[in-house]
Amino acid sequence: MSNTPRIAVIIGSTRDARFGAKPAEWILEQARARGDWNVELVDIKDFDLPLFNEVASNAWAPSEDPHAIAWQKKIGEFDGYIFVTAEYNRSIPGSLKNALDQAYVEWNLKPFGIVSYGSVGGTRAAEHLRTIGIELQMVSTRSAVHIGGSEFMKVHPMGGDPKPISEIEDAIGGSAKAMLNELDWWTRATMAARD
Repeated sequence: MSNTPRIAVIIGSTRDARFGAKPAEWILEQARARGDWNVELVDIKDFDLPLFNEVASNAWAPSEDPHAIAWQKKIGEFDGYIFVTAEYNRSIPGSLKNALDQAYVEWNLKPFGIVSYGSVGGTRAAEHLRTIGIELQMVSTRSAVHIGGSEFMKVHPMGGDPKPISEIEDAIGGSAKAMLNELDWWTRATMAARD
């Protein structure tokens, strides 16, 4: 087993007009700048996942759909995750929930951090994501990045003249650093425990 943690930054929205790629690229840069992880961007949209239609979770029966199997194989490569999620109607996007449901054993005993966005910083989506993570036997960082309010309007197209995420780094950079540090600790702890 390599001692270098492998971290996936997962874009949770699959909409054509999604905003998620923007904060995902930003947190990817922040994570890579640490220099002590192998970090990869993983886009749910690339996997063409069907709605979950297996006989059971792959904890109980092997999945049959080749798209689900490819997804499981990909996420199984990582030691930790950073989920980038919108808040849709006070929860995570259906695409992210479906992607989480398409696997089980691959998520087990691994940590995750969250970058969420929306009018109130995606806080309700983040809380739902943490609850789902508990059921998947994952561990969440305490800190998260929440892009909301006036910062959200500065960088989102609805604000008129969207700026790059780096324009609001003063507001979210501290949270990002805390989340990444916590994710590092939990990733290394769970890697050692799984070994």
